[in-house]
Amino acid sequence: MAGLASVVSLLSARRSLAIEPSPETTSVRLSKDEGICIAPQYVVEDLLRDEGFTDIKYILNPTATLEVDIARGQVDFSLQFVGPIIIPIDAGKPIAMLAGVHPGCFELFVREGIHRVVDLKGKQVGVHAVGAPDHIFLSVIAAHVGLDPAKDIVWITSEKHNELDLFADGKIDALLGFPPRPQELRKRNIGSVILNSSVDRPWSQYFCCMLVGNVDFVRGNPVATKRVVRAILRATELCASDPTLAAQRLVERKYVSRYDYALQTLQDVPYRKWRDYDPEDTVRFYALRLHEIGMIRSSPHKIVVNGTDWRFLNEVKRELGI
Repeated sequence: MAGLASVVSLLSARRSLAIEPSPETTSVRLSKDEGICIAPQYVVEDLLRDEGFTDIKYILNPTATLEVDIARGQVDFSLQFVGPIIIPIDAGKPIAMLAGVHPGCFELFVREGIHRVVDLKGKQVGVHAVGAPDHIFLSVIAAHVGLDPAKDIVWITSEKHNELDLFADGKIDALLGFPPRPQELRKRNIGSVILNSSVDRPWSQYFCCMLVGNVDFVRGNPVATKRVVRAILRATELCASDPTLAAQRLVERKYVSRYDYALQTLQDVPYRKWRDYDPEDTVRFYALRLHEIGMIRSSPHKIVVNGTDWRFLNEVKRELGI
């Protein structure tokens, strides 16, 4: 707890001495899944209590996808990949992106003989489903090097299978791994990495995960929303400054099962970049790419207007002197 207390103290020191209005609600619902890179969402619980929330729930897959959960108001806030969240916003779903949390967490693993993304032409690439995050990101990556993701790649969906096993058995040629899958693949010594979004441009220059919220909650509870944003960013700072403590917290509270995978992820993901990058640049970048390959109809400007709300992020940054 000492590390957590120090981070809380550090990030609370610059907060206005004026008493903030009480939050409109002290209840908040967050999503829960197996991803390690969204660690700030799991270590945030104590910080949310520090912000005045008393009823904090984690919702595990209540419906088909996280986007559906948020749009229906079954989840109030979550960290979500930027590309996959732009698509329901384009469709008019009541979802707002509120802050960028971190760039870079996915890696492209390939079998022997594949050295560049362009070499994926004609290859079998495993994804959870068409429209799933791995499919959306890989489609954008493929288009960036001149491939037509709809025609040049053979997508192998694996809703009833494990992509790692398909890859290990030689039944697919490539897959995009999100933590803990890269750690598992390296442990099993399977494949090689030709793209790491934490270090390879242009992907490393933009956010991967964003904090998103249900529009009705955000509009109806602005004080509570600001407190959630602030708590998530404080949790992000904790992941950057004390990955050991954050990894311990993930395991202790059973959000992940392996401490070594959690620690490696927290050390590799550049969480502190939330201070440096402009989330709107990320939205425009991915919205333009998705528009070019026909996955959305809206212009980047329209996605920004209809699907983002940076008020709370800007207020928190001013408090921190950023």
